[in-house]
Amino acid sequence: MFIAAPVVINNNSSVVQVFQAMDFMVLQGITGAAVSNNQLSMCNGANLAYEREAFYKVKGFEGIDAIASGDDMLMHKMAKQYPGKVHYLKSAEAIVSTAAVPTWKAFFNQRIRWASKAGKYNDKRIFWVLLLVYLFNLSFLGLLACLPARQVAGCWLREAYLFALLLLVAKTVVELPFVVSVATFFQKKSLLKYFPFFQPLHILYTIVSRLVWPDWKI
Repeated sequence: MFIAAPVVINNNSSVVQVFQAMDFMVLQGITGAAVSNNQLSMCNGANLAYEREAFYKVKGFEGIDAIASGDDMLMHKMAKQYPGKVHYLKSAEAIVSTAAVPTWKAFFNQRIRWASKAGKYNDKRIFWVLLLVYLFNLSFLGLLACLPARQVAGCWLREAYLFALLLLVAKTVVELPFVVSVATFFQKKSLLKYFPFFQPLHILYTIVSRLVWPDWKI
């Protein structure tokens, strides 16, 4: 009754667009994996399809029309009404491309808008996963807060620095196979060389987007 399909961002050589293309590509990979395993999380309105009958059956966007970027909320309504009939179309021929936003300000505003839905999902497993991801990224900030002083709240400068570095390396190594797989599918392997260097920026924006919109209500 509902099909989520792949979307890729076209980018130029600017840092903001390259970072955005890689970040969005990974989000699309997570989307495909989650929807395919019936662990619905998100989709993108640039490329989806649904039965007209199903749309009217769930009363369309009624009840979610006040939520920014509500296409994935519609997907959740469809899945509740039609269990097992929401799927992801993993096909290179179905990929739709969209433009990147031109500035960092526009990028952060977009991600803040997306993050604002965290407390709106009916499936609270998504909320707890998002919270876990946020706390993991926040731990880097906590470790770095120990660096200016030799000892803060029991954190030693050298130990905090080393642990933060090891955690960053572990994060990169664990995520790399998935990112390579997604980049291969979207024919974006040229972006892989930037992946390790964008990790600190990704951590920072994840923290900032949630701090600006701190609505963690369940």
